[in-house]
Amino acid sequence: MAVTHHANLQAGGTLLSDDLLARFAERAPRYDSENRFFAEDFDELREIGYLRGPVPVELGGFGWTMTQMAREQRRLGYHAAATALAVNMHIYWVGLVADLWRAGDRSLEWLLTAAASGEVFAAGHAESGNDVPVLLSTTKAERVEGGYRFTGRKAFGSLSPVWTSLGLHGMDTADPSAPKIVHAFMPRDTEGFHIETGWDVLGMRATASEDTILDGVFVPDRFIARVVPAGAAGIDPFVLGVFAWALIGFANIYYGLAQRALDLTVESVKKKHSLAVSRTMAYHPEVQHRLAEMALALEPVAPLLDRIAEDWSTGVSHGAAWPARIFAAKYVAVENSWRAVDIALDIAGGFGIFRRSGIERLFRDARLGRIHPANSMLTHELVGKTLLGISPDEAPRWG
Repeated sequence: MAVTHHANLQAGGTLLSDDLLARFAERAPRYDSENRFFAEDFDELREIGYLRGPVPVELGGFGWTMTQMAREQRRLGYHAAATALAVNMHIYWVGLVADLWRAGDRSLEWLLTAAASGEVFAAGHAESGNDVPVLLSTTKAERVEGGYRFTGRKAFGSLSPVWTSLGLHGMDTADPSAPKIVHAFMPRDTEGFHIETGWDVLGMRATASEDTILDGVFVPDRFIARVVPAGAAGIDPFVLGVFAWALIGFANIYYGLAQRALDLTVESVKKKHSLAVSRTMAYHPEVQHRLAEMALALEPVAPLLDRIAEDWSTGVSHGAAWPARIFAAKYVAVENSWRAVDIALDIAGGFGIFRRSGIERLFRDARLGRIHPANSMLTHELVGKTLLGISPDEAPRWG
């Protein structure tokens, strides 16, 4: 890559050309209707170096901070939300490790060099029955000679067809009074796991987020990233980085999706006619009112997300309030984005429920943002406890 191009990217340029994004937008409905992985999008993103965006320049990447990466993910989410969401699973690993590397922690430098050479990292955090992902786990982690063995079931493993390493976590309960969470990266050639296909869901279908079943898989010590206390006590810079990069990435993607819904709706009402209106529906007072509601819901989202990303990128110290700020930003983004897309379907009327409208797919995709970790219940609990100075690990006691 030319030095001038590289410097331009560091200064705030983009790898995502308009032509590239147009191709992604054209493919998105087909990926959804055929319920298949975004293979062509992935190949193009990989070819232009998008997957190594956050890798430090010294190690072969573009050195993008969260601020820069979030901006790109927002643009990608506008055109192809499922593509952006799946890629985010790789980006958040690379981004958080790059932050640690810049802060002087070189313990995971191998991950950055691997990403620069084309390795693909995926997320193995989601588990059925675990409403506190990352901090707790239903997966068993057993200490053995030279590493750990993991047994459990990981859901929503985006990038299932292409990942080369799965970032995962499990709980070591060898000492019941002091359980620990073990964070690790499992290479694809590891024995003892299989991917269970059956991905057929409401929205974000192109992610191909199949379940991964771990049957005593062995991960050697060199791929063990962290061993920390279970619960909020284990939120060290690595774990906090997982929350920051993953959730702010998700938030920007869903915001981008909702902005597209708004733009499509504005254009459609300018052309839509009704027997009850002498001009287009753009002149209908209630349509104007509903469009304003969409815009008002989205107006505060971008500044909030930009501020959180900039604070993170520049090292602003929010101390123990960081998790609450991250969760709150994601919550505001996905709730307001969902509200906007829901209104878009109202305005579209009967035509909006047909796939060819485009709104139907955005509606289904947007709904998933509200259940994507952290969900509303966990967010409210964490924010409330933070405000009251109560440990997130404190269980409620009645009477």
